[in-house]
Amino acid sequence: MTNEPRTDIGTPTPDELREQVERTRDELGQTIEALADKADIKAQAREKTAAMKEQVAATAGVVADQIRTKTRYAAQLVKDTTPEPVLDQAGRAASVARTHRKPLLVAGGAALIVLLLVRRSRRSR
Repeated sequence: MTNEPRTDIGTPTPDELREQVERTRDELGQTIEALADKADIKAQAREKTAAMKEQVAATAGVVADQIRTKTRYAAQLVKDTTPEPVLDQAGRAASVARTHRKPLLVAGGAALIVLLLVRRSRRSR
């Protein structure tokens, strides 16, 4: 065959055939890439995991800000509505609790254990 223009309307020239083959190869390559992407479950899972991490981090940041704001508001509300002597006494109690943290934690843990044992013995009756 020669590279001459077609003489018969239904027969493509060799150049046209080459172009068709090249287009078909390109389309086939794109199709194969798309199928490979769909078949790559691990990559899809990684992408979804990364997206979820970003979403969770954003949501956690918003929730943390809301909690901080509400905590400040509640603390100010308590401070504004509580009589001064009670605030002084609470401040002293908090100071003592900070200096004697270990004994208080041990006592609280022991009280929790006793409470759980009492509840357990009452259930078994």
